[in-house]
This record gives sequence, structure tokens and C-alpha cells, in this order.
Amino acid sequence: MNDWQKRNQQVIEDFRAHAGHVEGWSPLVLITMKGAKTGQERIVPLMRVQDGDRVLAVASKGGSPKHPEWYNNLVANPDVTVENGHDTYPATARILTGTEREKAFELAAKVFPPYAEYQQKTSREIPVFAIERTAK
Repeated sequence: MNDWQKRNQQVIEDFRAHAGHVEGWSPLVLITMKGAKTGQERIVPLMRVQDGDRVLAVASKGGSPKHPEWYNNLVANPDVTVENGHDTYPATARILTGTEREKAFELAAKVFPPYAEYQQKTSREIPVFAIERTAK
């Protein structure tokens, strides 16, 4: 396990131990998804950007020229599980485009201002997914 994976695992453990609160972090959600290539379960902590009943997932990777690894997982396998504090539920991820994406990104940048800086650092349009609860 590399340093990034160890840090991620610690964040996940802290999130679950403290009902979604991780000291020193902005509010997070955990998204459980299947790997695009392996089909193995992956858990990714992401900034919590609440947009009504849905959560927005911003594939910023800190303004890197490449998408984060989890981007391809959501495209290939949009059915996920969301952990938002004590609330865990099934959901479906949908990539946003056009005006809907622009409005969602604007909201995300208000919640977490570095997103705007990340967009300035890269020539790619940073993807935004709407993660919407599905019927139980």
C-alpha cells in the first residue's frame, strides 16, 4: 500500500468512526464504487458538495491534466453507495454537461473554493457528476 492509499484508508476509518467528521478536513462523503477494469470495490473520500437531494462529485485531481482514477470507475459503473455521516444509501452517478455542469461547478467552487483554482491550472474541463439517491 502506497502513502496515498494509507492516507485514504485512514480518512475512511476516521470518517466511519466519527459519523462523517474527519479532523482537519472539510466535510466529506464516501463513495463506494466498482473499479472499471477490475470490478473490485473501491472507496473514495470526496468533498461533500450537497446540491439539494443529490451530492456532486468533482473530478478535479487538484487541477492535474488527467482525471482522477475514480472518474473512469464512475463512467463504467455508475451504481454506487454513498456514506454521508450516518446516512448510507444506494445512488447512481451521472456526468453533467452544458449549463447543468456549469451551475454545479459554480456551486462546488462556492463550497470548496480551491476547485476554481484547480480549473485555472488545467486545460481540461473538470468533470462534475451528480450522484442521486436511488429507490431502496
